[in-house]
Amino acid sequence: MISRETIDEVKNRVDIVDVIGDFVALKRSGQNYKALSPFSNEKTPSFYVVPAKGIFKDFSSGKGGDGITFVMEHEGMSYTEAIRYLAKKYAVEIREDAQSQEYSLQASERDSLYIVMNYAKEHYKERLLHSDEGTSIGLSYFRERGFNDRTVEKFELGYSINAWDDFNKKALREGYREEMLDKAGLIIKRDDGRFYDRFRGRVIFPVHNLAGKVIAFGARILTKEKDQPKYINSPETEIYHKSQVLYGMFQAKNAIRREDNCYLVEGYTDVISMHLADVDNVVASSGTALTEDQIKLIRRFTENVTVLFDGDAAGIKAALRGIDLVLKGGLNVRVLLFPDGDDPDSFSRKMGSTAFKQYLKDHTTDFISFKIDLHAKDAGHDPIKKAEAIRDIVTSISLIPDPIKRSVYIQETSQLLRMPENVLLTEMNKIVIGDKRKKDQDRAREDLHIPPDEPDVEVTAPTKLDVAGMVQLQERESMRLLLNYAENHYDEQRLVDFMLAELEDVEFTNPVLKEIYQSFKDGADRGEIVDTLYFMEHGTAAVKSLVADLTTLRYEASKHWSEKYHINIPDEKEVLHDLAYTNVLRLKFRLIQKLTEDNLLQLKNAANEEEFEKHFTIHEQLKEAEKELATLLGIVVPK
Repeated sequence: MISRETIDEVKNRVDIVDVIGDFVALKRSGQNYKALSPFSNEKTPSFYVVPAKGIFKDFSSGKGGDGITFVMEHEGMSYTEAIRYLAKKYAVEIREDAQSQEYSLQASERDSLYIVMNYAKEHYKERLLHSDEGTSIGLSYFRERGFNDRTVEKFELGYSINAWDDFNKKALREGYREEMLDKAGLIIKRDDGRFYDRFRGRVIFPVHNLAGKVIAFGARILTKEKDQPKYINSPETEIYHKSQVLYGMFQAKNAIRREDNCYLVEGYTDVISMHLADVDNVVASSGTALTEDQIKLIRRFTENVTVLFDGDAAGIKAALRGIDLVLKGGLNVRVLLFPDGDDPDSFSRKMGSTAFKQYLKDHTTDFISFKIDLHAKDAGHDPIKKAEAIRDIVTSISLIPDPIKRSVYIQETSQLLRMPENVLLTEMNKIVIGDKRKKDQDRAREDLHIPPDEPDVEVTAPTKLDVAGMVQLQERESMRLLLNYAENHYDEQRLVDFMLAELEDVEFTNPVLKEIYQSFKDGADRGEIVDTLYFMEHGTAAVKSLVADLTTLRYEASKHWSEKYHINIPDEKEVLHDLAYTNVLRLKFRLIQKLTEDNLLQLKNAANEEEFEKHFTIHEQLKEAEKELATLLGIVVPK
């Protein structure tokens, strides 16, 4: 186990803005930072980082916590993995206690997979650089491609010996279990029960996650064996889901953020060749169809994508498919098609670094111009094909989530095609409304578990907050006040002392809020200060998320309201006395209403007259208490 001293040292060194900034493009907002959510697809930023409190809160997904929590959520790491990652980032020496050997034997499968993949990476690197076959075949191939030593090291390229079990035998000798090698997708089981190496006789392209850990491999064969595919890739594992990964993102993320643009290509060598041409903000879908998760991954770093594709028919088809998906993901799209017969790899080597970068700058076009030019060549003077082309362009525009962007693109299309804007707008609205109606119907069917072959249904499902929900909202407000103002003065005492005394007999109904409230009570008994940092240190994941939510201010009144328009909005601290007092009354009021509701149910189901009398008396007492609280709050309740 990692020692307590190491964990404390890591926590002391962590700068939450620095940590999250490695994964998300943060923009300053007053004293805090905000960004588009890295956990969901949204148009308006709802992800906030509060440096003063060392917390983040994502209002779209509900996730929240400290820097360690973020790394765990974002990278899918365990607590130990996150500590090790941050220790490496901040150059903290990891010290382990006497149980470290026992812990390693009990390591989770996920931890073991990372260890095995790292071992495989080192093995393939060693075979590339220090074996006769690796240097004569693998390294020679990379040299022919123009890959220098720095590039080979940057992408951790390797080679797998063309032998049935070179890797498997060596791994077993060094103590790795065959079961884990199989789960990692590094070996394949034969019919006779024995295993052989998956990637034998191929150059190796490691695939990294955003933290730089190897999670998969792509492998290219160099011989012309007809029964073997040119490329093979790692299978899906617990740590590798190909639809969520883009090759080269680890090496490109900082450049993408810096350039505010991401070049999207198809293959491993395309990415590496563009790095050689000093274009580092590039990633690849690795020959697979682009996915929504991959689009979300790009959006963490930029909203601008330039799609680069081959100029042949297959490349054009892939470009069209990719454009629509990127547009649907809310990103801004530009396109570049290379001359027929060329791809980013071959063209960059042919042109040289300077000329290649200039070509990218001069020949990139917006997706509308690209589609118009493409359809113009295909349609010729055929009016039917022209109409189909226009409808295709409008359909692409309809996929854009932002209505303002849609409107701008419609205007541009109108000018380029010399068509009335209202005609294009009408067609687009029909498509948008049709898609929305279909989504609503699909959602209704899913909610009601209606089979696909049943007739369409229309569902109206208004929601109403019940008394229990009102109680929890008031409990939430109580904890918000405590978390933000516990040490502030309330008359001649602290706010925490006032609220704990007033709520002494209150039993919180929400389990997470109850846990937070109990921590305040326990802290008061020990004479200790319980604050946000305490919960980030000791709280469960649910507590951390809720504390981050309750202590993160999502909206702030503009200073112009008071300076320019003389509209004065008081700071909460100025009215804290009234807020706290009213909150206590409202919480008790809602709890009385909840007790009344529960008692009425028991009154209705009373088994005999004695039981009826008992609950009737309780009802009268509760209604009297409700009336008294309502008078104090200045509200009217039904009799």
